[in-house]
Amino acid sequence: MLLAPLLFCLFLLVLLGFYVFVGAPRSRTHQTFAAFVACLALWTVKDIVLWGFGAGEGSASWWAGISFVVALLLQYSLVVFAWVFPEDGDVPLKRAAVIFAPGAVLIPAAFAGLLWRHVGFVDGNFEIKLTPLAYAFGLYIYILFAYGFGILYAKYRRYRGEIWGQQLGAILWALVITGTLLTLANIALPLLGNYTLLKISPIFVLPGVLIYAYAISNFKLFSLQSALDQFRLFPIAYKVALSIAAVAILSFALFQIPIVWWSFGGWLSSVAAREAWRRYLVFSVITALVPNLILVALIIRTISRPVRRLTVAAVEVAGGAYGTEVELSSNDEMGLLAASFNEMSRKMAADIERLRELNEQLIRTEKLAAAGTLAAGVAHEVNNPLASISSLIQILQTRAGDAETSEMLRLISTQIARITQVLREMMDFARTRPPARAPLDINRVIDSSVRLASFDKSFARLQLNIETQDNAPLIFADADQLQQVFLNLLLNARDAMPDGGALNICTRYDTQGEKMIVEISDNGAGIALEHRAHVFDPFFTTKPAGTGTGLGLAVCYGIITAHGGQIEINSHNGRGTSVRVMLPVAPAAHAKSEDEKH
Repeated sequence: MLLAPLLFCLFLLVLLGFYVFVGAPRSRTHQTFAAFVACLALWTVKDIVLWGFGAGEGSASWWAGISFVVALLLQYSLVVFAWVFPEDGDVPLKRAAVIFAPGAVLIPAAFAGLLWRHVGFVDGNFEIKLTPLAYAFGLYIYILFAYGFGILYAKYRRYRGEIWGQQLGAILWALVITGTLLTLANIALPLLGNYTLLKISPIFVLPGVLIYAYAISNFKLFSLQSALDQFRLFPIAYKVALSIAAVAILSFALFQIPIVWWSFGGWLSSVAAREAWRRYLVFSVITALVPNLILVALIIRTISRPVRRLTVAAVEVAGGAYGTEVELSSNDEMGLLAASFNEMSRKMAADIERLRELNEQLIRTEKLAAAGTLAAGVAHEVNNPLASISSLIQILQTRAGDAETSEMLRLISTQIARITQVLREMMDFARTRPPARAPLDINRVIDSSVRLASFDKSFARLQLNIETQDNAPLIFADADQLQQVFLNLLLNARDAMPDGGALNICTRYDTQGEKMIVEISDNGAGIALEHRAHVFDPFFTTKPAGTGTGLGLAVCYGIITAHGGQIEINSHNGRGTSVRVMLPVAPAAHAKSEDEKH
């Protein structure tokens, strides 16, 4: 009768430990729990051996030694768990070496039989006489238990009110329940000469272990939703474990039992034969657990864990984390699958980024078209009345009789001229003519733009550095429009450095993209982060009132995109701005450049 509950306890512990460990095999918390369950399983096995089959002095001695050692290992796993849970942190190795150092003496003493004077069965009753070293051993075990309990309680107070606090609270209750029951069964009653509960002490561990597992699984171990999730997505590890268990049971029933029965000629011929069969069946099942669990662990490591990584990465990509990659390198199908997945994820991220850029270009183009229509309408409606006002002012200026009136009319005329200039810029922005393209050298366009800008006194104070690529291929573009773009960019750089600074202009040929790149960089004030997304919007400007219309970069963007090129602005607030213009080379020029290389 005693054998059945002990076997049930053993299998329940193994299943529970496997279930929790497979849930997160790389988690230190789950690894520590698996080690804890392994020690409990060993504790149960030694009780099965002694109380189910052994009755000799020798079997009682090794049982006592293993009991002391396993009890110590259980406290070690508790302390390690207290260190790593719930943060899944690292184990303080130096502190662990100091705290666990007494075990280097106590464990050999246990195996050497120095913890008891006598252990065995007297008249069919079990009894043990301990030495003072055994009491020191027990005191050390309880010190470890108190130390681990104290760490967990301190963390409970720190995380009270959070999910971690609830988990720690449940684990503390599990420790209290388990510690109380085991102290009663293994220490208190045996000291009084009562060894009745000692035989079933593994059963007293089950409530605490169940609470323990329930807590570290985020209180989902016994929930209906958790069960439904497991049926909805049945992990490969569980399928492998069930398959191995089914094969092991069938092979044992169909092959092992008949072979042993045939070899030994029956099984119920005598009391000794029945006892031998009982030993064989029990220990065959127990010993089969070890290789089968090792086989499952190897399969999980080689198949289930990589699949889990791929699954997590795939879910992240499905959630929008494009570009997510799996760190998995092996020379098998899993490695090839991971490499293919990473390549697919990178391409998907690149495609999504390209679509985003195209969408931004489309939106910006629509803004330019709408702004152009608005500008044309405003310029048309304002220009005619303004021309009439300007004519009347000119007439009044010829009739002014005193200096004060003449000055006032001159100021009015100046402001009308300023309005006229703004209207002219708006009309130029609205009248988008197709570029008159022809093969041209972009370096010459840069030179002519710099010469025009040099007439400005503020621009002449800048430190100019020009680096152009020799024998650069020609581009197919409108020279006047590109000159307008580069002149605008040069004057913007001037405005960004009112007290002078360095202006760098660089041209180079991108052989991979088959395009010419012009980069204009300054060390001025830069562009604020909140303004960078709007620099190409029409009428957006950060310049003081009266010094800019906000159309310059919008016109530049329209001209460059009409040429099939790109314009990008990179800026660090307070550390300058860099504008990059990329234009495709003329096809004939590209062919000529390739011929010159060969």
